[in-house]
Amino acid sequence: MRRLLVALAAGALLATASACGSSGDSGASDSGSSSGGTTTVKLGLIPIVDVAPIYLGQKKGFYGRHGLKLQISKASGGAAIVPGVAGGQFQFGFSNVTSLLIARTNGVPVKAVSNGIASTGVAGKDFAGLAVKKGSPIRSAKDLEGKKVAINTLKNINESAVRESVRKDGGDPDKVNFVELPFDQMPAALDAGQVDAACAVEPALATIKGQGGQVIASPLVDVAANTTVAMYFTSTRYQQQNADVVKRFQQATAESLAYADEHPDEARQIITTYTKIPASVLEQVILPKWPAEPDKASIQALAKLGERDGFFKKTPDVDALLP
Repeated sequence: MRRLLVALAAGALLATASACGSSGDSGASDSGSSSGGTTTVKLGLIPIVDVAPIYLGQKKGFYGRHGLKLQISKASGGAAIVPGVAGGQFQFGFSNVTSLLIARTNGVPVKAVSNGIASTGVAGKDFAGLAVKKGSPIRSAKDLEGKKVAINTLKNINESAVRESVRKDGGDPDKVNFVELPFDQMPAALDAGQVDAACAVEPALATIKGQGGQVIASPLVDVAANTTVAMYFTSTRYQQQNADVVKRFQQATAESLAYADEHPDEARQIITTYTKIPASVLEQVILPKWPAEPDKASIQALAKLGERDGFFKKTPDVDALLP
């Protein structure tokens, strides 16, 4: 982590900035705003455990010390945040790897600037899980054939991962009926029988377990040993025109990731400030890993899975996406 912080301070990551052209957004909406030496930037996030380091870093003053004020907007998934960043609604965003790869292959000029989160790599003890309600006859991923499975966004990392879990269990993922549902609505929908299973992340996963639900698979663990799940990103235009702001965002985010990883109790507590998770459920939340750098091998694995499932118009360029 120290090595990355030094690299960030030296601006090493900026050397990888993409030379892609404009996304068609105007400079006025794309620049953020500055006042008294502080730049206000808009950041699109999903209200899940994954982004705890951002809120923690904001509270600890990491962004303020780098001359940044975050204006956070919430969205249901990375697929909704990508067009917001590309169009200048947000200067930065948080999105799963698959949605970012889809964007790149569709010609959307986005570029990862910082790592986001990683799976714990432990089956049955990951922050994301494929869960069924109490008493469900579904016992494994293969049993999902012909069943209705909730994911937060269609054709994203969760669909790709669930498909892989079904394959590894000997099932046909094309026979699974995927439905789109925000994470925070999954516990109620599952409990009411509106869906047969849900690919949920924390804190929704802990809520499902609190209702007696059972985890039947750990899809992100089935993808790779240390799956990089999501990253923070910007538009290539914004990076080119506001290199100093991007550099400061990278530095502050790296500090925030490191702090969250080293202070899990504080990371767990900050979740209560942007979700409605009750204290009794908070204790059961499984935190993800917040490593300093993305795991390229796992991103390549996600690229291959997405290509196999027809998510991409062309073979994605992983190197072009990474910071």
